[in-house]
Amino acid sequence: MKFCVYILQCMDGSFYTGYTKNLQERLKQHENGKGAKYTKSHKPRRVAYVENFDSQAQAMRREKEIKKMSRQQKINLINSEN
Repeated sequence: MKFCVYILQCMDGSFYTGYTKNLQERLKQHENGKGAKYTKSHKPRRVAYVENFDSQAQAMRREKEIKKMSRQQKINLINSEN
């Protein structure tokens, strides 16, 4: 089963990072205010970045790394993919 780490850019310009095995379903949850406490008050605007992994452990490890990054490091990561 594949997992992915994603970064959402929120309406206020902030970023939310998470991981999931079903990105489309997870996005629906975020849009409906049921995905995470953060995205209830910071509505998602777009998916800014996605990385795929073969295991949940790898995805969780990468999510933790990204969450520790500064805002500028996240912007650089997002821009490196585009």
